[in-house]
Amino acid sequence: MLAVTGAAGAVALSFGALNAQGGPPQLPGALDASRVEAGTYATDASHSLVGWRVNHFGFNDYFGIFGDVAGTLEIDPADITSAKVDVTIPVASVTTASAGLTDHLLRAAGEGAAAPDFFGPDPAAARFVSTSVHQTGDNTAHIMGDLTLNGVTKPVTVQAEFVGAGANPFTQALTVGFEGHTTITRSEWGLGGFTPLVGDEVELNITIAFEKQ
Repeated sequence: MLAVTGAAGAVALSFGALNAQGGPPQLPGALDASRVEAGTYATDASHSLVGWRVNHFGFNDYFGIFGDVAGTLEIDPADITSAKVDVTIPVASVTTASAGLTDHLLRAAGEGAAAPDFFGPDPAAARFVSTSVHQTGDNTAHIMGDLTLNGVTKPVTVQAEFVGAGANPFTQALTVGFEGHTTITRSEWGLGGFTPLVGDEVELNITIAFEKQ
């Protein structure tokens, strides 16, 4: 705690000095690929999550989050196509703005039902393992891989974007951050409860920070 408090104080003093000089605080991370070093990275799980969005009865969309995403990234900025990603998403810790909805997502199958409406109690974690990477721009790429969810494995493509890199001001760990987007058809993973009243297509919005090991 003392170390964290001290680091926070140092960061605050640095920001304060910049403000005193009339300049805005400088963010530790920057959209600068030259800051990325080759090597193996692990997720900063407390700042990595997958958000999901699905239509409800055709009226509006609602949202949820899977937090504490854990995994690794192997990357060489000289050859982005050689990058490898392997992340695990704890489905059992799904979060929504409604306690009732969260309970329903994790509810066991009702009497006489063959399966739960959605994830059911104690669902296994989901896992995404990349199979190839195709660079699409200076800071963007398509990451192809296999998504295992609800015991089913199918290929998906994540549209990924490099957000920033630099040293974490608290831990000094070299950190790189990415965002990603993809859409899956949940019934293909055996999670088609209440379709089409609840949309079959689910948008996934991914934001992950990786720290160099």
